[in-house]
Amino acid sequence: MLSAIRAHLPLSDIVYVADSGFAPYGEKSDAFIEERSRFITSFLLQKQADLIVVACNTATAAAVHHLRQTWAHVPIIGVEPGVKPAVASSRNRRVGVLATPSTLRSKKFQALIDNHAQDAYVVLQACAGLAKEIESGELDSPRLRALVETFSAPLRAAEVDTAVLGCTHYPFVRGLFQQALGTGVEIIDTADAVARQAVRIGEKLVQLRLPEQHKTTRGLTELWSSADPAHLARVANSWLELDCPAHPLPEA
Repeated sequence: MLSAIRAHLPLSDIVYVADSGFAPYGEKSDAFIEERSRFITSFLLQKQADLIVVACNTATAAAVHHLRQTWAHVPIIGVEPGVKPAVASSRNRRVGVLATPSTLRSKKFQALIDNHAQDAYVVLQACAGLAKEIESGELDSPRLRALVETFSAPLRAAEVDTAVLGCTHYPFVRGLFQQALGTGVEIIDTADAVARQAVRIGEKLVQLRLPEQHKTTRGLTELWSSADPAHLARVANSWLELDCPAHPLPEA
């Protein structure tokens, strides 16, 4: 998600918070996720953010409604599994959704299925522990491959031709899922669509538009982590080719 937003908004300054010290959200209670989401949003607004992207499917499902109520004057973009584009793209009307347990049990996700699944057969696969394993930073470990294979097997058995990556961690192992599911399965990731939405909203905001300011240098990327900032900096450099320092997230 960070990479897609940076690509679409190259001149804008971005403040990114990785709440790794409290991850994964997918196995936490909705109340806990809402509390952390409020804390991080407050921090980002203190950093003078003009636009908030909740770059987490689980946090979107559990907290984005509350965030929008609390900060009604701030544009807040959430993310959700790409069920609609997956159903539209599927040839055999068999779609798999890979997501955290919390996302799949949320009312927001159930509404998404009700509104967009239409006549498609949708296989819901909870991927407990996968986000945490990805957070470790080793993207080709035997354990990670085993988890991907375990979660892909039900989708293969159901003969889906389209699979949705319903967690913002999962695109980092998209290649492993493609191998496990087969080259004939299309994989849907909504990061680019979210980034385009950020651009559409950002064009209305003075600090994100920037043409009249004649800014020509690349925007700054500021990283913060509730866990080990050095680990976040290494991951950002290795996975996203972002060479920037990370800072410890100050807790209240």
